[in-house]
Amino acid sequence: MTKSALALAVLAALSLNNSAHAQSNVQVYGLIDAGVEAVNHAGANDGGMVRVISGGKNTSRWGLRGSEDLGGGLKAVFNLEGGILLDTGAADGALFKRQANVGLEGRFGRVVIGRSFTTTYDLVIKFDPLGFAPNYSWATTGAATGPSKYGMTTAFDNLVKYSGSTGNFSYGASVGLGEQPGNTPDGRKYAVGGAWTAGGLSLMAAYEQVNGSILPATGNRDKTTAFHLGADYKSGQWRYVAGMRGYKMEAGKAATPDLRGDTYWGGITWVTGKTTLTGAVYHINTRNLPTARDADPTMIVARAMYSLSKRTDLYLSAAHASADHGQLVGLSRDDPGSGTTQTGVTAGIQHRF
Repeated sequence: MTKSALALAVLAALSLNNSAHAQSNVQVYGLIDAGVEAVNHAGANDGGMVRVISGGKNTSRWGLRGSEDLGGGLKAVFNLEGGILLDTGAADGALFKRQANVGLEGRFGRVVIGRSFTTTYDLVIKFDPLGFAPNYSWATTGAATGPSKYGMTTAFDNLVKYSGSTGNFSYGASVGLGEQPGNTPDGRKYAVGGAWTAGGLSLMAAYEQVNGSILPATGNRDKTTAFHLGADYKSGQWRYVAGMRGYKMEAGKAATPDLRGDTYWGGITWVTGKTTLTGAVYHINTRNLPTARDADPTMIVARAMYSLSKRTDLYLSAAHASADHGQLVGLSRDDPGSGTTQTGVTAGIQHRF
């Protein structure tokens, strides 16, 4: 074969390949967030610490997502996403712990199967004044101190999830299959909710339920439920957010009492030019804890963010948490603290690609 004929064959093959995939796309994306934090009451000796952290503003992650146009307004979609710990370079859990799903999208909405964030998480995160900061936000979880951690389930394994919208309403439902032979409800998880937006006002309501297994001794099943309400109002340079979670754990053991707790939060954001200033407060209130007096912690947060570009931000965050009844408290979901108060300051950078 002459060189010219070979070149024509290669060009033809490339042309056919491009035509076959003309309606498909795959995107590599990610978010890299690292900072330096100074925090007190951080160890068994009640000492302070300076450390490099991963995800001061948002969790670091990378992923692959894509779609294929199937015609008639129907698309095949997929998403693979894993977390990264920037301080060590290690994976944050399993390879695709955050997302691993495939499904279809069309005029009816979107349906995916695999592992994904729950409907509740998708809704609640939009009503967090800090936009879900792993450091210094309790909107999806709480302080790591013992029974104060009245949070919600951010993602389900073995999931079937639907999301859709109609006019000003967005809504969805998620089911995580328990996959227990002979007892379908065991281990099953549910999440459902919706939001309404008009003008500068948004309102949200969501509910989730996580089943345990039936205990033979009592015939009862462990179960946790959490409902959420939220409101968000934007006017010019200002944004006002308020939300709450009602949490209940029903214990299947006869000698184990139920637990009930409420989390409340609110925040104000002001945007001017490339600078965004946010102040927020979070409080967890336990309404039924018979075995010990809970911490009932409160956290106050302030954050300044400066945009270097559309994809790169600098931020400076400061937070102070305090607990009642002599209980311990930590600023983040991962730090139980070693005192009745904890104060931290984080300076960091975030880049999206």
